[in-house]
Amino acid sequence: MDSALIRIEQLHKTYHMGDNHVHALRGISLDIPRGSFVSIMGASGSGKSTLMNIIGCLDKPSSGKYYLDGVDIGSLDRDELAEIRNRKVGFVFQQFNLLARTSALENVELPLLYSDDDKTKFKERAMQALTSVGLAERSDHHPSQLSGGQQQRVAIARSLINDPQLILADEPTGALDSKTSVEIMGIFQKLNREKGISIVVVTHEPDIAHYSDRIIQFKDGHIMLDEVVRNPRNAERELAEWQDQEEEKEPVA
Repeated sequence: MDSALIRIEQLHKTYHMGDNHVHALRGISLDIPRGSFVSIMGASGSGKSTLMNIIGCLDKPSSGKYYLDGVDIGSLDRDELAEIRNRKVGFVFQQFNLLARTSALENVELPLLYSDDDKTKFKERAMQALTSVGLAERSDHHPSQLSGGQQQRVAIARSLINDPQLILADEPTGALDSKTSVEIMGIFQKLNREKGISIVVVTHEPDIAHYSDRIIQFKDGHIMLDEVVRNPRNAERELAEWQDQEEEKEPVA
């Protein structure tokens, strides 16, 4: 088995807008091994979102090669792209993308509607996913009854429902406060560490990027920096320290 879950070779992506040609990616190459936790950074227009769309099988390159789990994505038609996307990739977005009139459990179940799996197991699988993000007790709550952090946990649970090999998270902490952001990054670290799921986070925040094991920096469609994070931030430890500080501040009765 190829050790690289993601293999990219001389990838180009050009958008044609009338007489204008926008070169979003300019011949990038990289490998992301299975079980990695990678952050992709860059300013608006740097190419990071284009790369994420290609990695997530939402778009295809103009030229070059992209292999996901050994499959040449550029050779697939629309239906085949949808199938591999649903089987291998989970998505988490900044704005959660939950259905407002649907419970947390039902939101988590949504991706299963496109599968041929045993429908009698849907609720059980959705509850297991909610349990894995610490939200089983809120399964019957609607998004309006949940905090931003809880909504993002539901979104992460939804991304897990088809047992993906890869989770793509686009600015997953962008709408959250500092402590909740640490909690969400802690969930990603736990999923990566305990389940071996590869995590790719797109972020503009250096502090968030340092929870990962590797940072790839984009500029003008090129990779400007690709470095290993020697001492990643540990969300679990930070949250414990945060809790200790809060307890110290509480007045003595």
